[in-house]
Amino acid sequence: ILNTELFHLFTEEIFLMNIRNNLKSATNRLIKTSFDLLMSIILIPIILPLLIIISIIIKIETKGPAIYTHERIGKNGKTFKCYKFRTMYKDAEERLRRLLESSEEFKAEWENNWKLKDDPRVTRIGRFLRKTSLDELPQILNVIKQEMSLVGPRPYLLREKESIIESMSIICSARPGITGLWQVSGRSNTDYKNRIKLDSWYVINWSLWLDVVILLKTIKVVLKAEGAY
Repeated sequence: ILNTELFHLFTEEIFLMNIRNNLKSATNRLIKTSFDLLMSIILIPIILPLLIIISIIIKIETKGPAIYTHERIGKNGKTFKCYKFRTMYKDAEERLRRLLESSEEFKAEWENNWKLKDDPRVTRIGRFLRKTSLDELPQILNVIKQEMSLVGPRPYLLREKESIIESMSIICSARPGITGLWQVSGRSNTDYKNRIKLDSWYVINWSLWLDVVILLKTIKVVLKAEGAY
């Protein structure tokens, strides 16, 4: 309601309602970017030691890089390299292909959620990182590079482009976030279509207070490991 403009056409005796996209405002975008950079500067001294410790543990358990980059859909539909801790074995894609070919149940789950609850590709440390969402800590580098925000829509994979095409203009008018509305609304328990709706709602109804609330709720969700896998 607060984000809606009401127009009265006297000649026709009808009302028209217009829902604004809050992040189309240059002022709002500046406020959001300033908040992201300020919070990132404050958090870096806390996050940096964690990045080092987790990287060492990953390297000890499995071969391969501790941090990897993956192309995601960013603001205005442009792709960017999203940083994450590696939580899977190096041959993860081949393992997934074999699994989907051998099980209709896993295939249906994958097509519905783009995730597997009992994913055999995930390492032991990877399961812990995913459950606590610590695998996303390296994305603070994306925030500093202004490719992502602390809070925003999910950073969608390139292969998901067709799935979000109807909402893409709204979702891609904002930078994707490390956390977001869907992550504090059930996380992996939220089905795919509802995630897209939540991301669109967030962009249209953005406010600085909404970002603060989502960040605070994220801490609670992560500590309780709600809806994570």
